[in-house]
Amino acid sequence: MAQEPNREEAQTVDQDVKLLHSMGYAQELSRRMHAFSNFAISFSIICILSGGINSLGQGISGAGGAAIGIGWPIGCLISLLFALGMAQIGSAYPTAGGLYHWSSILGGRGWGWATAWLNLLGLVTVLGAINVGTFYFFIGAFGPALHLNGDLPTQIIFVVIITALQALVNHLGIGLTTRLTDLSGYLIFGVTLVLTASLLIFAPSHDWSRLWTFHNYSGDAGGGVWPSTSLTWVFLLGLLLPIYTITGFDASAHTSEETVGANRAVPRGIVGSVLWSSLFGWIMLIAFVIAIPNMGEAAKTGYGVFFDTMNKVIPGGLREILYFGIFIAQFLCGLATVTSASRMIFAFARDGGFPLSRQLRSIHPGYRVPVVAIWTAAAVSILFTLYAPVYSTIVSVTVIFLFLSYGMPVAAGLLAYGNKWRQMGPWDLGPVFRVVAALVIAAVVFIFIVGIQPPNDKALWLTVGFFVLLAVVWFALEQRRFQGPPIGDQVAKRQAEIAQAEKALGSADD
Repeated sequence: MAQEPNREEAQTVDQDVKLLHSMGYAQELSRRMHAFSNFAISFSIICILSGGINSLGQGISGAGGAAIGIGWPIGCLISLLFALGMAQIGSAYPTAGGLYHWSSILGGRGWGWATAWLNLLGLVTVLGAINVGTFYFFIGAFGPALHLNGDLPTQIIFVVIITALQALVNHLGIGLTTRLTDLSGYLIFGVTLVLTASLLIFAPSHDWSRLWTFHNYSGDAGGGVWPSTSLTWVFLLGLLLPIYTITGFDASAHTSEETVGANRAVPRGIVGSVLWSSLFGWIMLIAFVIAIPNMGEAAKTGYGVFFDTMNKVIPGGLREILYFGIFIAQFLCGLATVTSASRMIFAFARDGGFPLSRQLRSIHPGYRVPVVAIWTAAAVSILFTLYAPVYSTIVSVTVIFLFLSYGMPVAAGLLAYGNKWRQMGPWDLGPVFRVVAALVIAAVVFIFIVGIQPPNDKALWLTVGFFVLLAVVWFALEQRRFQGPPIGDQVAKRQAEIAQAEKALGSADD
């Protein structure tokens, strides 16, 4: 049985619910998450032990050690810009599916509708990328002992099983999910520290100059991770490693309606998860670069660079323990992503964004979670991995869709700041927001250009095709049908529906 909240917490929850009501929504989800849990769910999705390891070849087999020593902090700074802009808006509008809601209020319902689809597709593809990456890690770590290979049928079976398990845990309520994502936060910190210390202790030498030394390992020299190109381009392409890894921090916004003191906890969760992941990830990957016995030979192994180095440097027993901890962290990373994606689906369906919105927005009366949305997110992510089984392509599509969806409300906020948008939340950058927002727009353009370069040129056609489809559907159908989130007089008209919905589920703070 859940512990009864103290008086101060109860008052905070009451204020949260009133704020939610003022935006036209009922407290249908269970508000049980506290500040650390809100941070932990984003930190778990970022998971430096997932993207930071599974995409490591993009850096090492690109510009070499400098891709980590110099490239990692640059890529993380780009992600931090998005986090700062999103934190400012999330503090003012703490709702589930936040980015869609923000864009609709600040940029109009069409802008919000497009943001919703970009964010949704980004979340679904990142779930696919995480679980395909987990499969590759599992095969590299345990495949030989279990006599498993990495063929496509094995990948499909593996991804279906772990995605279904992640959905099942989410189905059983935010309480269980929160406990596991809290555990994930501690696990990531712990395993990262042990892995970093082990790499430095057992490193055959300590050549720190590797961290600022550039090598062009494109083409065969880097195991074919990148086609032969210039050193400048291969360094820029390598920025996809930190940019892809430091993503998913919108989960703090998506779980706003389940967080106590959301207008303060959400922006701290967004920014804190990016900062701590960036720092710990950099320290871990610096140790990895130092531990590599030979940079040229390591680069030739491509995406196998992590296992090649671990097998050569770390003793067997310790290596297996680390592999197990990393695998669990990667599984929990996918688990948290299901939570984030399902809340996005729920929030968009709540405003009639889907053909089957009534079903997708439904809340289980006992578990107080959107069960149909949870299983839909899981199913669609599996289908995407069948279309795009190449890991690097999945990563590129994920990066493009997610960061476009991150940039759209921030761009709308820049135009609305001081005009349509005057009421800020308690987390406020002040005039600095305008500078951050302008840099975010430039970063969106940069990420799109880098993300569609070979061998990920399939990402261009996926993205262009998606935009064409969006335009056709919006102007042919949704422009007349879709009303967007409640604004102005619509909020007051919804109050009776809000009371009825909360009465049906028990109470707002149950």
